[in-house]
Amino acid sequence: MSVVSLLGVKVLNNPAKFGDSYHFEITFECLEQLQKDLEWKLTYVGSATSSEHDQELDSLLVGPIPVGVNKFIFEADPPNLRRIPTSEILGVTVILLTCSYDGREFVRVGYYVNNEYDSEELNAEPPAKPDIDRVRRNVLAEKPRVTRFAIKWDTEDSAPAEFPPEQPEADIVEDDGANYGAEEVALEEGLKAELAAAEAEKGEDEEMAGADDTVGAKEKEDEDSDAGSEDLEAESSGSDDEDAEEEEEEGDGDEDMEMGEGEHAEGSNAGKQQALHQQPGAVMVH
Repeated sequence: MSVVSLLGVKVLNNPAKFGDSYHFEITFECLEQLQKDLEWKLTYVGSATSSEHDQELDSLLVGPIPVGVNKFIFEADPPNLRRIPTSEILGVTVILLTCSYDGREFVRVGYYVNNEYDSEELNAEPPAKPDIDRVRRNVLAEKPRVTRFAIKWDTEDSAPAEFPPEQPEADIVEDDGANYGAEEVALEEGLKAELAAAEAEKGEDEEMAGADDTVGAKEKEDEDSDAGSEDLEAESSGSDDEDAEEEEEEGDGDEDMEMGEGEHAEGSNAGKQQALHQQPGAVMVH
């Protein structure tokens, strides 16, 4: 449990010119009487690519600290332009407000800061050399990033655990060096078995699908064959009727012929009719 808790931070002069100092109203609560002072610092991050451009703008010792809720104003100087790369002056950067006790940091508040010109024309076409008098900063005070750390205060009881607690049962556990990787091997074999089963099932599905296609093709072929037979039978019937009509006509035409020729013709016609009647049967069998 922390002896000092940060309750709130207000950025008083915001937005402001780039060269103006920073003003913060800080409220915190102290639960116990402290033997030493609190140290507050404000750091300006000069570059996003290297920490060598970071600047400590100001620091302040606050104490002695009475028990209860406390409030004070923290003022910090603006950053030194000579320590900031020219390409990093404009744009978004970060400031860090930290508090330490006896050299141990226990709270950190980070804010994004947007530096831009005070006119749209300059922002659209910034000059080669930044005009600092026209640059304004805007601290995004509504979205702070607060990080807390557990530290030792004045007593050993308040010190956080530096090492994990003892676990005597850990020595009893059997050494799993021989079993190292056994779970991975079993998992891999299981995956291979599932993959083989899936491939086998897929093959069976394809065979069944092929069988269905064959049966369908066979049924379709039989239907086509039956349809063709019906057509042939119909045509054969039509040929029988035509032959019968021709026979009648021939019979009528042969009435003036002699009986011998008629009998011969009649016998000949009977043979044709018998052959025609046998023909459909032969076609059906074929």
